[in-house]
Amino acid sequence: MAEVVRIAEPVEPAVPSLPQNVEAEAALLGALMIDNRLVEDVQLKLKPHHFFEPLHGRIYEAVLRMTDNNRVANPVTLRPLFESDESIKEVGGPAYLAQLTGSGAAVIGARDFAQQIYDLALLRALVGVGRDLVEGALDTSEDVAPLAQIERAESELYKVAEEGGAEGKAKSFSDATKEALAMAERALNSGGHLSGITSGLEGINAKVGGLHKSDLIILAGRPGMGKTSLATNIAFAAALRFARDAAEGIEAAKSGGAPVAFFSLEMSSDQLATRILAEESGISSENLRMGKISQQEFRQLARAAAELQSLPLYIDDTPGLTIAALRARARRLKRQKGIGLVVVDYLQLLQGSSRGSNDNRVQEISEISRGLKQLAKELDLPVLALSQLSRAVEQREDKRPQLSDLRESGSIEQDADMVWFVYRGDYYLAAKKPDDDHPDIAQWREEMDRIYGRADLIVAKQRHGATGTVRMKFDARITKFSDAADDHYLPEMRS
Repeated sequence: MAEVVRIAEPVEPAVPSLPQNVEAEAALLGALMIDNRLVEDVQLKLKPHHFFEPLHGRIYEAVLRMTDNNRVANPVTLRPLFESDESIKEVGGPAYLAQLTGSGAAVIGARDFAQQIYDLALLRALVGVGRDLVEGALDTSEDVAPLAQIERAESELYKVAEEGGAEGKAKSFSDATKEALAMAERALNSGGHLSGITSGLEGINAKVGGLHKSDLIILAGRPGMGKTSLATNIAFAAALRFARDAAEGIEAAKSGGAPVAFFSLEMSSDQLATRILAEESGISSENLRMGKISQQEFRQLARAAAELQSLPLYIDDTPGLTIAALRARARRLKRQKGIGLVVVDYLQLLQGSSRGSNDNRVQEISEISRGLKQLAKELDLPVLALSQLSRAVEQREDKRPQLSDLRESGSIEQDADMVWFVYRGDYYLAAKKPDDDHPDIAQWREEMDRIYGRADLIVAKQRHGATGTVRMKFDARITKFSDAADDHYLPEMRS
């Protein structure tokens, strides 16, 4: 008789259970009901949604609510709140609350239980991000957008990482005072004026104290004023100061510089690098591009390039970035490179999240400026964003920009902690040059000699201090701003 061969049924792989410890949750709840003072130790970090068992989360929430109202939270006082709870009926009714307090020894390990519950909640959140990522990657519908999925996953992972690294957002006044003293100490050690990240210019540092954490700084101006040049100068100065401080053994937290992420939506990375090399070598950027340099100048260039190779300045020249993509990339650079300053050149070249052709551009700019401010707060670093000005400036006799000239949205002014304008009078005067045989040519030349190479940084808004104007020098040949000589400063401009 032929032997019958049985084919084994395929066995479904067992689905692993999510990280959890319901016993630790029960023990912690019991400890909190025995000694309500323990709530103070755990409530900043541990939230009701961190509990795996929903019933335990609701009990914890009730304990928090009662203790917040200065009422005793124990099985007797909590009983009325849970008599109609369906979940508690499945475990024996309200008597379950008394069972939770059965082991008084749990009071000793309450903090450890809370930490474990919190850690397991983070692991479950990580599993959730991974599951969403897998499901999204397996979706081959027509609307599939892999890069958008990656950005969304990075954003979700960053949220999990941030939650895991924080003891709660609220700081005690004691902690806030320590931070304020540390900032004042940094300003004192720097010579009395730099409490944030250096701008590289003494005049600006003296006026605003540097670039401060969580601030959105808008640097605006008409085309040709030198916005990108000033932003490049600041980015380079911050990165160089950080590198030098690190070489001298100064810890990152006390440095007056920072690694910089420069998002250049207008110029390519090699164009920016050429500008920086021109500034540092003293060779005209135009001559660099056209190869009009001597062997001696080339040696200067090579020496400057060698010195700048290890500079912590990271340039992203991806065009057409959305505000969501920029934030995802900034988070990645913060995690991987420890950046402490973000520069965006420039705001109007970013895209909002909506894609419709009839979208309101003013609303889109509002979303972008709000997103940049949120990025500054989220990563706890200054964001320097360049912005175009409206043509209204050109139609006025006085070309000095005003807050009302900020292009396309009042929300830029509203979201910004500081608004700076770059103004160069010689740029406008050059356009008015009369013919060489004109009677006014001598007067024009005299005026041009007086203001040539001078620039103003107008601080039109500052949450931390007074507004005013800082005088600078601008070398158009190498696109570099520097501090003006003392006699170029006007006292009323520095008020």
